[in-house]
Amino acid sequence: MFKKLALAALLFTHFSLAFAQIDVNKADQAALNGVRGVGPKLSGAILEERKKGGEFKDWNDLEHRVKGVGGKSAIRLSNAGLTVNGQAHAANPGQEGKTGEKKASADKAVGQASSAKNEAKKEPAQ
Repeated sequence: MFKKLALAALLFTHFSLAFAQIDVNKADQAALNGVRGVGPKLSGAILEERKKGGEFKDWNDLEHRVKGVGGKSAIRLSNAGLTVNGQAHAANPGQEGKTGEKKASADKAVGQASSAKNEAKKEPAQ
């Protein structure tokens, strides 16, 4: 009976740690390595930058200061339980603007190609 209770307690602890939120400003290397997608190289870079520049203010600050953490990887890390000052990653207006600019540029190019195609159709054959 005792073995079953011990096993249940161990499993409960294991699963509760798996879903724990890890704050990048408070975690040590072992805790950071426990986040899916963070390995020894990235956790070392995070700790080194935190030591050098102080705590991270927000996700944008983390993305700019730590090489290897960009918009997509920051979202993945947040989904895996990493937080900055207790906050999960939210869409950054600066990043949305960049994506929107690319989409607008692509839409403009498609529009220009369509206009040229329509103009060619309008011209009478000679």
